[in-house]
Amino acid sequence: MSTAPRRTALDALHRSLGATMTDFAGWDMPLRYASEREEHQAVRTRAGLFDLSHMGEITVSGPQAVALLDYALVGNISTVGPGRARYTMICREDGGILDDLIVYRTGDTEYLVVANAGNAQTVLDALTERSAGFDAEVRDDRDAYALIAVQGPEAPGILKSVTDADLDGLKYYAGLPGTVAGVPALIARTGYTGEDGFELFVAPEHAEGLWRALTEAGADAGLVPCGLSCRDTLRLEAGMPLYGHELTTALTPFDAGLGRVVKFEKEGDFVGRKALEAAAERAAGTPPRTLVGLVAQGRRVPRAGYPVVADGAVIGEVTSGAPSPTLGKPIAMAYVDAAHAAPGTAGVGVDIRGAHEPYEVVALPFYRRQK
Repeated sequence: MSTAPRRTALDALHRSLGATMTDFAGWDMPLRYASEREEHQAVRTRAGLFDLSHMGEITVSGPQAVALLDYALVGNISTVGPGRARYTMICREDGGILDDLIVYRTGDTEYLVVANAGNAQTVLDALTERSAGFDAEVRDDRDAYALIAVQGPEAPGILKSVTDADLDGLKYYAGLPGTVAGVPALIARTGYTGEDGFELFVAPEHAEGLWRALTEAGADAGLVPCGLSCRDTLRLEAGMPLYGHELTTALTPFDAGLGRVVKFEKEGDFVGRKALEAAAERAAGTPPRTLVGLVAQGRRVPRAGYPVVADGAVIGEVTSGAPSPTLGKPIAMAYVDAAHAAPGTAGVGVDIRGAHEPYEVVALPFYRRQK
């Protein structure tokens, strides 16, 4: 029997704004409010406001919290300083990716692990299981937080107008406790759009007031509410992987071109080490397939699962595809054979319903903001 999707603390507000809602990872989430292209361009040129309360927050605390995380995850969490954050992954024993995560160090012996919505329970279960023998607590804090993001070049100015926190001193991939529009928050300089921006972790009962305050503060700067649809095209242009597309349990971080997140130099064993050492050795030779960018020469849009072809043979598969508002052309990420992975490789196409549409192989990302 299917269960009704969960609703965030901002659900009524989204509906009052005319949002088109969709079931995403068991949550009722705003897909768009008006035009997803306009929302996308607002984030690239001004600012956008996102409800990300579907993400999964897990607190790990205690004297051996960092030892647990170093064992459970592939990253070296013991080198994350107070107030800093790290992008990392949690893998199976065979090296397959269970999820990609951001870990914030929120205290001397406390960490906030943020998982993707669809994997939150899997990550919680894995961390709980792996905590055996460690003097550390793993706590499900998914109901303790609402998460609101302000993304885009105007985001710092908007947030500065409603907080006394030192945003200029807040580096990328860092977080500090502060007050935003009178609301206690963890203010993190992180995001999933390719732009500068902030993610604000607050108690659910404060979410609506904070959203309204940010909307008012950003009115003159052109801030608009944004849904999941433009978040996907923004992250695709920025070459950021999405779990279930570029990342799966069938792939190791090395297969995904993200072997840099695996830290073999850290002390002690960690789950998946042996399999990942073997994967690293394979990747040092000829990787089976490489993640590349594809830019359409025509107008037809590739979708996940479409075959990538060359010389009449299948050489790979599209993992994500969409029209790019910034480039004005359809784009895609795809895993392709190493022989066809170099930027500028000629003769590559995507099989779109039987027609081989020509595509240019390019290096990722498609878009990089000006610093």
